[in-house]
Amino acid sequence: MAQRIWLDVPYGEKDAAKSLGARWDPVAKRWYAPRPGMASLQRWAPLPEAPDLLPGEDRSFGSGLFVDLVPSSCWFTNVRSCVSQEDWERLRRMITRRAGQRCEACGAPENRGFRRWLEGHERWHYDNESRTQSLKRLVCLCTDCHSAAHFGLAELKGKRDEALEHLIAVTGMTRVQALAHVDEAFSLWRQRSRHIWSLDLSMLTEAGVTLKEPPNAQQRPVVAHEVLTSLSPSVAPSPSSFAPLPTKPDSVTNEGRPLKRRRWWDRRRS
Repeated sequence: MAQRIWLDVPYGEKDAAKSLGARWDPVAKRWYAPRPGMASLQRWAPLPEAPDLLPGEDRSFGSGLFVDLVPSSCWFTNVRSCVSQEDWERLRRMITRRAGQRCEACGAPENRGFRRWLEGHERWHYDNESRTQSLKRLVCLCTDCHSAAHFGLAELKGKRDEALEHLIAVTGMTRVQALAHVDEAFSLWRQRSRHIWSLDLSMLTEAGVTLKEPPNAQQRPVVAHEVLTSLSPSVAPSPSSFAPLPTKPDSVTNEGRPLKRRRWWDRRRS
């Protein structure tokens, strides 16, 4: 078989590419041009492949499945919103390729029949002194694990029970332990959501990824409020609720690790 003429087609443009003659390779999970010289497909000419290890990336940071909540003051400004669709596509392709086309938390492959996809998830480090949210790792998660990690979003979508059951199934926690873990995650989330955070994506720029101009720290809560209002007006926090507080270490931390679970009877006494 002749070597494929690969294309970088963002998911949102797949129908346009298909109408112009692009074909889908189900094994490589990538679009290609069926013959050379198709000018109509040139707009999706591929960018260089992203390296399997991004500069400064820590592949051990945040292993396994745990509830990994992003502060509300940081919502909706992330890797995907700060890069082009083409760059996100090559990053997503790298993430799934190096994971062997399987979820890095539960080991499941993609299954379209069950509507289980492989998705890119970000692991962040929060520096309490500088109030900086830094990208430390990109992870391949299946739809179900991704939903459990973003437990708050699962709740907004009415999928809390499914997310909790999946968390229990993958981690081996008891229901009591899982509920305690979720409570602890939300406690940390509330602490971090009281602050505004600068965004550090230098791990990407050093890999040759061009960033869109991200909003500054003061603008990020406004972006979070505006987007969330459009999705769910009744739960959108006001931007003014993210007032900076005196800098001090958080009392609970999950800096790249699953949150430490206290026994349920200790929680009841606290």
